[in-house]
Amino acid sequence: MEHVTEGFIPVTGGNVWYRISGDGPGTPLLVLHGGPGGMSNSKDPLRNLGNERPVIHYDQLGCGNSERPTDLSLWTVERYVEELGQVREALGLDEVHILGHSWGTMLASSYLLTKPAGVQSIIFSGPALHSRTWERDQREYLKQFPQEMQDTIERHERDKTTSAKEYQDAMYAFYKRHVCRLDPWPKEMIKEFEKMNHQIYNYMWGASEFTVTGTLQDFDVTGRLSEIELPALFMCGQYDEATPDTTAYYASLLPGSEFHVFENCSHTPGEENPDAYEKKVREFLNQQIS
Repeated sequence: MEHVTEGFIPVTGGNVWYRISGDGPGTPLLVLHGGPGGMSNSKDPLRNLGNERPVIHYDQLGCGNSERPTDLSLWTVERYVEELGQVREALGLDEVHILGHSWGTMLASSYLLTKPAGVQSIIFSGPALHSRTWERDQREYLKQFPQEMQDTIERHERDKTTSAKEYQDAMYAFYKRHVCRLDPWPKEMIKEFEKMNHQIYNYMWGASEFTVTGTLQDFDVTGRLSEIELPALFMCGQYDEATPDTTAYYASLLPGSEFHVFENCSHTPGEENPDAYEKKVREFLNQQIS
């Protein structure tokens, strides 16, 4: 990939790493990674859009290649919203498209509700816009697994022993069905999971995808989605943690938005079917003004 720029931006609490892929003439696309505590995907197929428009990834503070302070007061939606504005300002992104994935959709929606100028469209990928709905959907999925695995999860969560290998193995079985269905997982994805900042994930979310106990447990923007008056695309995988039914429901709350399901994919269609993922995002962005 030619024309790749990397660097660091000072934000409240530390420095965050960013990467700009491509220098096409179109309005830049800014990508918000999942988590909380995750990181940017080094092989994100969206980087291929760089011939049409710059594609910007950044690792949120505490994540990936960014600085990792340990001050719990930094892990708030409000500070991450502030950080997003600081990244835009530092990179001169006066006009921008935004794509959020998973927790990144919580961040994107919270940011858009502050009515920032210059955002041309929003893509909600694997959206998590209501924490209790997310938890309920994962609990429904869990019922499809062997009772023994369900009991293991319940026992370790009750005893607060979620770092036990038995619990982690059960989590991985769940992930293989609803996070990434590739077998084996790509090496980069395993590395990204290993680099996850569990302090942030546990503090803001909880011990697992199906038990939310952190500061995000009451997160819910569904009542305000209609205030985001932008062209919007909601998309998810067929077996996504962000279920097609729930994603379609979110899309129904934002008038005029588009809804798309990636067949035979789960929560990471960018890994599972990169060509289809790239094509859908490219088509949507090219329908916009620039």
